[in-house]
Amino acid sequence: MPAKNRVKTYIENGYYHIYNRGVEKRKIFLDEQDYKVFLSYLKEYLLPKNEAELQERLSDPDTSYKEKDKILKKLRLNNFTGEITLLAYCLMPNHFHFFIKQKNALSIDKFMQSLCTRYTMYFNRKYKRIGFLYQDTYKAALTTNDSQFIYISKYIHKQALASQGRTLQGLQGGQSQPSSYPDYLGTRQTEWVHPEETLAHFSKTTPAPSYQTFVEENEELGHIENLI
Repeated sequence: MPAKNRVKTYIENGYYHIYNRGVEKRKIFLDEQDYKVFLSYLKEYLLPKNEAELQERLSDPDTSYKEKDKILKKLRLNNFTGEITLLAYCLMPNHFHFFIKQKNALSIDKFMQSLCTRYTMYFNRKYKRIGFLYQDTYKAALTTNDSQFIYISKYIHKQALASQGRTLQGLQGGQSQPSSYPDYLGTRQTEWVHPEETLAHFSKTTPAPSYQTFVEENEELGHIENLI
């Protein structure tokens, strides 16, 4: 993607294609656990935090000290409910893509700093390494028209589909890369993924099949990349 996206233009209620990859193009996901941990962080950041329940468990005398420590960490954790809407995502072995709407001008920057820093700490601790995990700060491309809007999710999901049939370390053979594509097809409903705005551009009666045809038609990624 163009280097110009290093210079970010942040606006309120803006839609962005966010992406980043590992330093020296190295893998940032080495097994299934890595994918699951990254997705669990997304879930924690994007779903509302039930502070009343956490405080109740914290004050319960039967709660262990170890559990209380975990609860305190959750209470201190940043939450971006109402600030960040995740429209689409794809996790590849050495990079990731998000399609995001932000409410406030600096929501994405705070969200990405929290997510990337937290995952780097997990990855470095697990694999006993130090230093940067990502090649650079994340890239953010502002969506400026309807054509870009619908093609960004196609570009993201097409990458996940391109991996079908390949066996990834720690994953079952035949699985595609983790992505929001099942949410768009209606075969899964993830609380923190919102395909509604994209699907609204397709058939009102059968949006999922229409979208599937749009994504899976024979079109090169390079051509789609030029469009977005």
